[in-house]
Amino acid sequence: MSDHYVKVKVQLEEIQFPGEETEKDVEVVAGLELSVSSSSSSSSSAAATSVAQDGKSRNDSGRKPISKPRSKSRGKPLDPGRRSRSKSAKDGTQGVASVNLQEKMENTACTAERLQNPSSNEAALEIKGSGKVLQGKAEQSKGQHGKEDGSKVQRKKRSVTVDSSKAKTSLEALKTSIKQLKWKEFPAGRRLPCDIYWHGVSFHDNENIFSGQVNKFPGMMEMVRKINLSRAVRTMHELFPEEYNFYPRSWILPEEFQLFAAEVRMAKENDSSWKPTFIVKPDGGSQGDGIYLIKDPNDFRMLGSAHNKPAVIQEYIIKPLLIDKLKFDIRLYVLVKSLEPLEIYIAKEGLSRFCTEPYQEPSQKNLHHVFMHLTNYSLNVHSGNFIHSDSMNTGSKRTFSSILYRLSSKGIDIKKVWSDIISLVIKTVIALAPELKVYYQADIPTGKPGPTCFQILGFDILLMKNLKPVLLEVNANPSMRIEHEQEVAPGVFEYVPSAVDEEVKVGVIRDTLRLVDPAPRKATNNQLRLAGIASEMQEDISDAGSSDKSEQDSGVKENNLPSLCLKQVLPKYAKQFNYLRVIDRIAELFVRFLGVKGTMRLGPTGFRTFIRNCKLCNSNLSMASVDILYIDITRRWNGMGAEQRESGMCLQAFVEAFFYLAQRRFKSLPLHEQVTALADLCGAAKRRAALAACQPEGIHSVPTAPAPPHHFNCPAAASKSADYRFHRPVLPTIKGNCIENSAVN
Repeated sequence: MSDHYVKVKVQLEEIQFPGEETEKDVEVVAGLELSVSSSSSSSSSAAATSVAQDGKSRNDSGRKPISKPRSKSRGKPLDPGRRSRSKSAKDGTQGVASVNLQEKMENTACTAERLQNPSSNEAALEIKGSGKVLQGKAEQSKGQHGKEDGSKVQRKKRSVTVDSSKAKTSLEALKTSIKQLKWKEFPAGRRLPCDIYWHGVSFHDNENIFSGQVNKFPGMMEMVRKINLSRAVRTMHELFPEEYNFYPRSWILPEEFQLFAAEVRMAKENDSSWKPTFIVKPDGGSQGDGIYLIKDPNDFRMLGSAHNKPAVIQEYIIKPLLIDKLKFDIRLYVLVKSLEPLEIYIAKEGLSRFCTEPYQEPSQKNLHHVFMHLTNYSLNVHSGNFIHSDSMNTGSKRTFSSILYRLSSKGIDIKKVWSDIISLVIKTVIALAPELKVYYQADIPTGKPGPTCFQILGFDILLMKNLKPVLLEVNANPSMRIEHEQEVAPGVFEYVPSAVDEEVKVGVIRDTLRLVDPAPRKATNNQLRLAGIASEMQEDISDAGSSDKSEQDSGVKENNLPSLCLKQVLPKYAKQFNYLRVIDRIAELFVRFLGVKGTMRLGPTGFRTFIRNCKLCNSNLSMASVDILYIDITRRWNGMGAEQRESGMCLQAFVEAFFYLAQRRFKSLPLHEQVTALADLCGAAKRRAALAACQPEGIHSVPTAPAPPHHFNCPAAASKSADYRFHRPVLPTIKGNCIENSAVN
């Protein structure tokens, strides 16, 4: 007996097939050979017969003779009739053992047949040498509806169902993707639940969903609006200034207009040569609507009541990277597959959208030339210079890979460019995730039936002249239209296919669906282990292997589809970015003390409970001071926007209060270490409370001192504590900001 077959025998014995007995009263001899080709089917039957006879002889030799069998119930000798029945039963037991062994041999042969053809999707499997067909499992005893020949009807695989009734502009790309996947679409909806619901606007497009998956997260539309995005990135910039330097300096209107005007005036007084340009973006604007440029705060005042509307003012990037003397931006598609755990994918291909007038630095003469300064497709498509092209490398809309190819031909390290873009995307999602979790628990509280969520985001990124990526905005509903308008006659327009859009967008939607497939066509761990055993046996038995065996086993291609165009970046690179997830820990505390499921506001009682449970009260911070802190911060945050009229403390206000408490308690550390230390302290208090709740009465644990603050070895560590302002959020300064255009030559 070779060591190899002993190893194979042990591995096969560990696998319990359906209908197989659990007692190990039947053994497989070392000379067992699995039939993996039609020519060796007779050897399997011979081996099974030999093993069965050997097992029977061992059972006969090991049985002790019984002269007078007696009944266990009455203690009397058995009558001849009962004795004969007993003997028949014993012979029947031996027969069952032999049959079970035969079935085990057939199951093993069936397994070898399945491993020989791993790419087959058929459920019916043939046992070589037996002439029987099984339904993906070993044959079991005939049931009520069983057939005489032991065969079963092949079961058809259920198609994944997609409700596309709310898809809107992404409908054509979605239809194409579903057709490629051979799934089932319900364009008018369905009374029964679907596996996937594709919404065109928001999570609440359909309120009556209690299962399946939805392609929108609750609160995503609100979080990527200009003001909320700026606040989220600003909070992270306070903690990690060097890590979050990819977003332009921003001021929020209307509450920060006076601050904006004062800082610009002071900066000009300190440096008379500084001549900035600013871009104004309405908070709820899209497709370039309402965007304009100004050179001075006084220009903004001339617009009258415009500065009273919610908007963001950002410093304009005056030195962008140009190609063919045109300014362009990059639209990248990012899939957030889940929030807990945070899982992010980035499309390997994107779109490059070009302006239609040669770029010049902003001046009073060209300040209003939108075709020169704004890259929005919805604006430039109306320019007479816009070029629709079927080529991926030319025209006013091209693939991002064509841009990378041109940069590479000039000797530029495109791997570094991609790495910086991936870092920007991960950091931005990390900044948005904490409040998204609060929205999620409000719409789908723990324990309440509801769908799971995923979402495709559109990241608009600008490359500066020094190739540094800058985040312009994030779109919750990026356009997935794969056709464009074309004027076929004066005043007559029709939609015609766009090769560039179809190339990029169909792949993104199709592979998103593949990643969220509720029943993925992937081999299980047991099947992969069997595949490894079969590979070894194939080499030893037949001495011939298939050249494409490994490719079939790996399951790389599914239904002849191309490889995924989405690349996972988180949790793949989680170790490099986990130290940034400080606000996530604060959001967990916030949700923990909300008290009422489905709410997003922390009441005064919940805030006091947070202070008390984390043992933050001391001689320097009384409960009266805590109440004043809560009232002051909550009142100011609730008065910032007309839409925020709910009572209670929102997450952003809670983060501000947390920063304030961290600075009071840990005065000698940088801000991000102060906040981390306080989060550690609150986490230790939670663990002590949980431990105390689990201990029996009379047993008390010795309180342990909180762990010392963790010093992260990251480039964003500040040398001294940030100047945190209690009475208003920290605001950027003109000279100490994210992006310095003067560094670009």
